[in-house]
Amino acid sequence: MKSTNLHDDNEFPVLGSLSTPTSEIAGVPSPQFTADKPRLSLVIPICNEEQSLEQLYEEICAVATKQDYSIQIMVIDDGSSDRSWEIIDRLRAKDERIHAIRFRRNFGKAAALAVAFDRVDGEIVVTLDGDLQDDPAEIPHLLETLNSGYDLVSGWKRVRYDPWHKVIPSRLFNLVVSYLTKVYLHDHNCGMKAYRVEVIKDLPLYGELHRFIPVLAAAKGFRVGEREIHHRPRKFGRSKYGFRRFAKGFLDLFTVQFLTSYGTRPQHLFGSLGLFIGGLGGLGLVYLVITWFIRLFNPESNLEPLHERALLPYSLGAMLLGAQLFCIGILAELITSSRVQNVPIYSIREERIGKSK
Repeated sequence: MKSTNLHDDNEFPVLGSLSTPTSEIAGVPSPQFTADKPRLSLVIPICNEEQSLEQLYEEICAVATKQDYSIQIMVIDDGSSDRSWEIIDRLRAKDERIHAIRFRRNFGKAAALAVAFDRVDGEIVVTLDGDLQDDPAEIPHLLETLNSGYDLVSGWKRVRYDPWHKVIPSRLFNLVVSYLTKVYLHDHNCGMKAYRVEVIKDLPLYGELHRFIPVLAAAKGFRVGEREIHHRPRKFGRSKYGFRRFAKGFLDLFTVQFLTSYGTRPQHLFGSLGLFIGGLGGLGLVYLVITWFIRLFNPESNLEPLHERALLPYSLGAMLLGAQLFCIGILAELITSSRVQNVPIYSIREERIGKSK
């Protein structure tokens, strides 16, 4: 199995500091797995996957036994209407490693991941979908890449067994996300990922931002890489995603771009736009004042009267819009200042405390 990271990708440029292995940072040792191996938490959000659950469970157990992993299996039933919960409950009765959560209704994948991330007890967290398209046999490969100096490793389904109308928009979406966020991955939304636990504890999720976990992690300073994984054809059920998913994804992309770039300094965006648009309006008004004086002292000029020129309302409108954007920036700064009093705007990798003498 080929390991793909941000250094050897010949399609995308290097990610810069995010692709630098931990061991290359002076004075900071690269975290390594211990001889007795870390405890893994496997997070599996599902919705109407009754036909897949038992086989998925058996494959996970086979990998855990072969690799001698200590595991926790977190299964989140996101409002299934079939027998999924009944099967989960039966598996839970015979295997205490399973931690099962059932939502009252479908809240979405981000909510399922968020509730699991709050409850995991492993040092390493691996997420995978419950439809059998993600192969549990890839877990050791993800961990191998994670141990090479990354905090998050995303799977890359180079060969995908999905219909073309799902694959082509997905690849276009990944190209746009990589270009705009400068986090160069082939498959941002791959459900199979491996994380160090400190990553998930530092990333609050809501809405549908689970698609952008690598982007949010990179913005916090975590090292993000990817690994080529085996993708399998869907055996049971049908895909939960359609064209609307991609439309919403692009809207969420702009949200993430704003949060990562201006989340703690919104006035830099709104204020800059306000100054630019208001400045254009001001230049328009200055031009109109000059032409008014020219017409005042030279009545025979061919200049139109001020009140008949379309530039006047446009310039006034631009001035007002610029002022409104500037005020929105001020209000956003007030909201941000109250929020950051309780939410850290930084992410600490290590801290060594000395003793007072």
